Amino acid sequence: MSSEGTVDAAVLKQIDEAFAKLNGPEGARCNSLLKKHLTKETVEKLKNKKTKHGATLYDCIRSGVFNLDASIGVYAPDAESYAVFAELFDRIILDYHGYGAKDTQPSVDLGEDRTKELTPLDPNGKYVVSTRIRCCRSLDGFSFSPLLQSGDYEAMEAKVKKALESVQDEVIKGTYYLLAGMTKEIQQKLIADHSLFKEGDRHLQHANACKFWPKGRGIFHNDDKTFLVWVNEEDHLRLISMEQGSDVGNVLDRLIRGVKTIESSFSFSRDPHLGFLTFCPANLGSTIRASVQIKLPRISGLRHSVNYLKALCERNKLQIRESAGGIYYVSNKDCIGVTEFDAVKQMYDGVKHLIAAEDDLFNDEECEKFEVKIEESKSIQKE
Repeated sequence: MSSEGTVDAAVLKQIDEAFAKLNGPEGARCNSLLKKHLTKETVEKLKNKKTKHGATLYDCIRSGVFNLDASIGVYAPDAESYAVFAELFDRIILDYHGYGAKDTQPSVDLGEDRTKELTPLDPNGKYVVSTRIRCCRSLDGFSFSPLLQSGDYEAMEAKVKKALESVQDEVIKGTYYLLAGMTKEIQQKLIADHSLFKEGDRHLQHANACKFWPKGRGIFHNDDKTFLVWVNEEDHLRLISMEQGSDVGNVLDRLIRGVKTIESSFSFSRDPHLGFLTFCPANLGSTIRASVQIKLPRISGLRHSVNYLKALCERNKLQIRESAGGIYYVSNKDCIGVTEFDAVKQMYDGVKHLIAAEDDLFNDEECEKFEVKIEESKSIQKE
């Protein structure tokens, strides 16, 4: 339960100054969801509230006040913050996810019996470079990073390390590495394997998510380096399954093995409304982010490739960003309000459409037709 009237005067002053900054000259360039939804009325309702772990409104908004270029601008210092500060979080979640305060997250469905439905997207390897699926978990009984003490980090890591080192499943068993005291040799090895995570960026730093770094942080990977667990990077746990190629079913099966193994040792923070609770509200619900690295050379060569890809991805509920060398990262857009399997399937179906679109444009006539349509569309918009 939250307590009223116990917030320090210094913190109340910080909250008032934060609101003034967001709405003053400095905040003129800020377009975050925090600024949009943190009204004066909301501040007055929430500024005297605290969670049982001591989280205040200022803890939730601190990063977004320091980083005026943030898109969201809030983090949850503990699981209870989503309820205590619901006046703010619910509005931001609705705006970001399109998910309302009365919606219910579906029951967990990892798709254990359906992975074989997800046959390779690109069997000949023409387009898809690699596939990756990750999920996040927060351990019951621990607050999130901003409120953890040094001993909490150490206790949590010790429990997770013990559980991971006892894994018997041949597919996911492997080695655990502590970040604290890591040798240069091991560090370089993990960097070469693309396994090592770095200390958080300025958004996480200002959210107080990097305290006591690197204490209590660690990395586990299986012998094939296709299954990773990041411990206390941003969330308590990030489980990652990945491999070269497009076999989504195999990648999901490996992730399921990891989730099932770890949940046999721990209970996780989960809410009937918001699903699995995470530090950043962007990852709530199923917490699934399924993605591929994909080459789309024909589409990339179009004069209007950016517009076309944006339209394709919006139609198929995908997120897309370009990397170096003409490679795109494409992932599911929805992670809350859908099951874990459905989040993966959203990416899978959407990428199938992208590949079909690439193949359809594989002749000059089709390319020309598409360019004409774009020009006509632009002309109509001008009129």
